Amino acid sequence: MDRPGKNHRNDDLTVAVTGGTGFVGSALIRRLIRANIRVKALARPASAAKCFHLPGLVWIPGELSDARSRRNLVQGVDAVIYCAGSVRGQRAADFAAANVDGVDRMMRTLCETSEPFRFLLISSLAARKPELSAYAASKRLGEDLVRQKAADGNLEWTILRPPAVYGPGDREVLPLLQWLRRGILFVPGNREGRISLIFITDLAQAILDWLWCGSGGGHCYELHDGKADGYSWEDIRRIGEDLYRRPIHRINIPVGVVKGVAQLNAAAARLTGYRPMLTPGKVKELGHPDWVCDNTQFSSISGWQPRIDLYQGLRRTLDQKIK
Repeated sequence: MDRPGKNHRNDDLTVAVTGGTGFVGSALIRRLIRANIRVKALARPASAAKCFHLPGLVWIPGELSDARSRRNLVQGVDAVIYCAGSVRGQRAADFAAANVDGVDRMMRTLCETSEPFRFLLISSLAARKPELSAYAASKRLGEDLVRQKAADGNLEWTILRPPAVYGPGDREVLPLLQWLRRGILFVPGNREGRISLIFITDLAQAILDWLWCGSGGGHCYELHDGKADGYSWEDIRRIGEDLYRRPIHRINIPVGVVKGVAQLNAAAARLTGYRPMLTPGKVKELGHPDWVCDNTQFSSISGWQPRIDLYQGLRRTLDQKIK
């Protein structure tokens, strides 16, 4: 099987996707289909209601834990893109199934075949600092498993570490943006930190450009939306004022208050089994001063360039428009 490259016809490509009903995975599938690339996507029974139908898309029912489902998913494909992931919880076990065990099982399945797969793991910038939280540690462990298993199976692999991803369909960043439109910017914890961001369609295009370029194997790349030094909270406030043409009032939430809410969430989670977003580990991530990415390496090998800055991204997210 020829590996896809710049001269490979798009309609000759078939790509397997995990996490296809999630925020990133569903946007990626739509972008691949628009590029005339066939897609096989794994669908867990619990997510069956979220499956959508497009020409060229085939859903493979099953779980990452099931070997037959994994084999059915990767049969006859040119590349595998792993988008499955867990972002909510506080214990290592809350993240293990998708971020660690699923990666391990998928890599074992790929290494057991004789096909020359290309494999792309969608990780997270949080993996840069695994000591901060159980989530960050799980993403780094997933990356380490890719490197280890690929070496054993002579598999071509690439890892992408996007920063915070936002856009229509996102549920994690949306509340913050909705308050921004109302004229309030809540700043939790560290007031001086800088962050990179990326709009969902830019991330989907980056994955497509990786697929087309046919290179970049054996490396981990970071992505951002084109603002090389990231954003401060004051940058975000000013952009909000420019967009909505109204004053944006910044409310700094003391670290102690954020920690207190996180501890309450953790206690409630232990009693109810609920997986919260704001946890003591997430507070540590929020308090880290430097979540700024560097696009240089990935752009040089793929030709990808981001198109949507924060001003445009805010407008499209809150208007629920993807173009």
